Amino acid sequence: MAEVEDKLKDYEIKKEGEAEILMLKSNGVFFNPVQVHNRDMSIAVLRTFVSKRKEEHEALLNKKNKSHKKSNQIETSVVNGDAALTSQHDKMDVVYEKEPNQATNEIEDASKEATKTPSWKVTRELKPPVVLEALAASGLRSLRYAREVDGLEKVVALDNDKASVEACKRNIKFNGSAAINKVEAHLADARVYMLTHPKEFDVVDLDPYGSPSVFLDSAVQAVADGGLLMCTATDLAVLCGTNGEVCYSKYGSYPVKGKYCHEMALRILLASIESHANRYKRYIVPVLSVFMDFYVRVFVRVFTSASEIKNTPLKLSYVYQCAGCDSFHLQSLGRTVTKNNSVKYAPGIGPVVPQECVDCGKKFNVGGPIWSAPIHDQDWVLSTLTDVRPMKDRYPAYNKITSVLTTVSEELHDIPLFFSLHSISGTVKCTSPSAVMFRSAVINAGYQISSSHVNPLGLKSDAPWDVIWDIMRCWVKNHPIKEQPHDTPGTAILSKSPQIEANFSRAVAALSKAQTKKVKRFLPNPESHWGPKVRAGRTITSKHISLLGAEAINGAICHQEANGAATDKPDSDTGGTVVTDEVDEPSTKRQKTSDGEQSTEP
Repeated sequence: MAEVEDKLKDYEIKKEGEAEILMLKSNGVFFNPVQVHNRDMSIAVLRTFVSKRKEEHEALLNKKNKSHKKSNQIETSVVNGDAALTSQHDKMDVVYEKEPNQATNEIEDASKEATKTPSWKVTRELKPPVVLEALAASGLRSLRYAREVDGLEKVVALDNDKASVEACKRNIKFNGSAAINKVEAHLADARVYMLTHPKEFDVVDLDPYGSPSVFLDSAVQAVADGGLLMCTATDLAVLCGTNGEVCYSKYGSYPVKGKYCHEMALRILLASIESHANRYKRYIVPVLSVFMDFYVRVFVRVFTSASEIKNTPLKLSYVYQCAGCDSFHLQSLGRTVTKNNSVKYAPGIGPVVPQECVDCGKKFNVGGPIWSAPIHDQDWVLSTLTDVRPMKDRYPAYNKITSVLTTVSEELHDIPLFFSLHSISGTVKCTSPSAVMFRSAVINAGYQISSSHVNPLGLKSDAPWDVIWDIMRCWVKNHPIKEQPHDTPGTAILSKSPQIEANFSRAVAALSKAQTKKVKRFLPNPESHWGPKVRAGRTITSKHISLLGAEAINGAICHQEANGAATDKPDSDTGGTVVTDEVDEPSTKRQKTSDGEQSTEP
């Protein structure tokens, strides 16, 4: 027992769900407990995928069975007709080269063929899905998949860092036979591995530290037809517009700043995945796209069809964002023209806006292209939510994922982007109406409106912007404000008379079902410093206090000092020593391992 304790003194046992891992206290392998939300959501969607995959396979078999029976009936009726003609000709003493009983033999042969097992039915049975985790690190995600998701054949865990692969193999053994029989760990570059295994994996999971852009091209090739690609992006500063030129170089889209920036990040990522898939005659169908904590996460299915990719321009749009007010407009990249029962594809007609905003007179910023088609499949969302609810004990982050799925299920799925009620109130410098009153006014005007899972104050609506501003004009008319400078966007908006009379009386649909039942939809962080962590291999110092907190920093520094992490360096001037706790921090550049292969930090 003492030997076991001695071996484990440098490790911490981390338990999440049904999996346990051994983590080095020295931050040698990346692990972020905050990502429990990410892992729980992935497990929930993966369970739905397994069940949907079986349903689709059974439906396909039933469809083939019905079509085969129908064709068999047609063939039998044709044979019977030939037999009737033969009997008539026999009565007329017509001489045939065939034997008199040949028609009867043909009928018997046809009936025998009908009883045989058809060739299409001798199809291989639906094999259990194979999962690839391209960037495994400690292997916790792979272990949870193997232990918690029923019906998987195996899980392949990859990493190009030797320490991570060793940790992954150690954790596989630590989790016993249930993990050993299903999880494989390999030291490999994920991009090369996916390129050399095309269409071999039913599920591919990308959860990198930062941007997934360099993995997308190989990932869309590794997914089997109808398979599931799960992808995370944590570089929200890039995707949300802080570094637009970097976003364009990585994802092929230029972001514009707006309250909807996190949803735009989702749509930029989806557009980038679609672009990579189209190069190989493949296309994507999003089933769930969420913004949680400090990252975006998309779940898309990948299919192959040379004809379907012609519809891609119809799913992409440019965004015109007014520089003065909150108005935004979308310009589709393509359109279809129907002529003589034939459909032709043509460029989109534009621009959809004049040079200056009709509401406030300011110029427009142009961003995109972004994915403007639905980012969720409502059937999948409801199925996932239904499956999760009775399994509360199996999801450590049950409250978080149910709140997100509930809010997503109530979104207007065909309305891209959203606006903030507080932001449009700030534009006209008035006290904001309550969400219920504003939503009632939109509904009473004959339009739809819903909340957004991205922002508690976000509202999605199919109402045009002139209606939105008319409602605000009516609100300000009833709640007067101080006189504002004449050159502000708000003054320009309020200077126009409303074309409709807003009705703020409470509408029945102003509150969603979740709000009526008082279901919690936006939860606070469970603890402080709930966010990204220090990259693996880096020495934890006092500069990381904003990420980890003072208590974690003190504990990490004490552990490093106890293990000799603090190194004595000779001082060139005095001949003495200088103690530093940052000398072992590795460079962020790619480094060569001992066997000559390049590796990157996990």
